[in-house]
Amino acid sequence: IEIERIIGVIKKIKNCVPSAIISVDTRKSMVAEKALEAGASMVNDISAGSFDKEMFEVVAKHRAGICLMHSQGLPVNMQNNPHYGHVLLDIYDYLAEKISEAESKGIPREKIIVDPGIGFGKNLSHNIQIIKNASLFLGLGCPLMLGLSRKRFIGEIINEKLPSARLAGSLSAMLTTINNGVNIVRVHDVKETADAMKVWNIFK
Repeated sequence: IEIERIIGVIKKIKNCVPSAIISVDTRKSMVAEKALEAGASMVNDISAGSFDKEMFEVVAKHRAGICLMHSQGLPVNMQNNPHYGHVLLDIYDYLAEKISEAESKGIPREKIIVDPGIGFGKNLSHNIQIIKNASLFLGLGCPLMLGLSRKRFIGEIINEKLPSARLAGSLSAMLTTINNGVNIVRVHDVKETADAMKVWNIFK
């Protein structure tokens, strides 16, 4: 079912915009394989290759890119009292290990993006620490991505339960991460984010 849902979309996008760079969000190597064959350029794996041990081999075979994201626990329970010895160093060490593993399976470092995984097994304090200290992860030697658009922690800060009403908070957090060295941001509100970036770039 997952394959059927995405392959048609990928093909339509590539037919309309052949130069489009498409990332497929999956933990499953079989889905990644079919998506890359259909025209996707990279895989976003929230498990960083931990869920499916064949993921790295598939990505390497297709000479594709991969985003390695940190998550603690499974999606069904990851927000149940997440705990770390030191959230920043624990995530850094995990991503460093995953980069090494990916490289050992044939994925060159220049094809790897890292994501500390805002909201994936992190509470409000964890998320704030990651954003404030995002530049730490640049030491991994890979482009750094964060996805924080409409996330629950923003709702906690501004007391807003409706995700679609978290735009202002999302933009504020996004500009903070960019200022702290983040290279790529994953967003829902593309035009609003682009406009905020244009204004921010004038005054930086």
